Amino acid sequence: MLKTRIITALILAPIAIGGIFFLPPLGFALFTGAIITLGAWEWANLSGIEGQGGRVAYAAVIAAILYGLLNVPAVAVLWLALAWWFVSFLLVRSYPAGSAGWGSVPVRAIMGLLVLLPAWVGLNHLRTGVLDFGTISNSLWAILYVFCVVWVADIGAYFAGRAFGNAKLAPRVSPGKSWAGVWGGLVAVGVFALLVSLIVSASVPETAFLILASLATGLVSVLGDLLESMLKRFRGVKDSSQLLPGHGGIMDRIDSLTVAIPVFALIITQLGWLTAGQW
Repeated sequence: MLKTRIITALILAPIAIGGIFFLPPLGFALFTGAIITLGAWEWANLSGIEGQGGRVAYAAVIAAILYGLLNVPAVAVLWLALAWWFVSFLLVRSYPAGSAGWGSVPVRAIMGLLVLLPAWVGLNHLRTGVLDFGTISNSLWAILYVFCVVWVADIGAYFAGRAFGNAKLAPRVSPGKSWAGVWGGLVAVGVFALLVSLIVSASVPETAFLILASLATGLVSVLGDLLESMLKRFRGVKDSSQLLPGHGGIMDRIDSLTVAIPVFALIITQLGWLTAGQW
């Protein structure tokens, strides 16, 4: 199993790095759109859509909507995403009692739209935007940064959870997660944000706001994981798919990013660090 995970990671890593950091904006949009479309195919299963035909049709609809969003103001979509993730928090908190309200196939399919579309919009808003923070002006660094925030939060949560994880965070949704993991992840993210601020010679106000923005992003990233876990538990599956041998599916790898990306993009836009750019 470990060997399979390593081989898959070694194959996918250069593809992901090349697609994210070396493609022009339109190529980046197509590359990330393909990933989101694969995630949509998996979400169709989580929605309860039976048969490959229906799942492919759902993914095709998502892809068509992505194309239609190319010229839609990104910030409006990001605010919608923020509202959706607040609703998601309430859904996760009430599980399983509240599942009667969202358990139907159409509602779960709509949930997929609200998860996947803003993530793609936020990612491309970061890619095409103009960044002004400390000594950094290339917005590709903002993409790398939000990825690192999620990874650092996961690593901090893993070690803190193993050491102190007695109090469970959401046992009915994801029994393995603990409050200690959440706090450990946030501490790690705060330290990471401080180090990055020092490296790029950020001002004191910029440093303070980056730490707060990073903590907020790290905190909400947990919700993306919990929401997918809730859908998988309701559907009765362990992984979103087996597209990535040893790793499960696309959604299993990007669930935290689906909320972290739009939230972080919205925060740094409102702070004035990121302004809309051109395709």
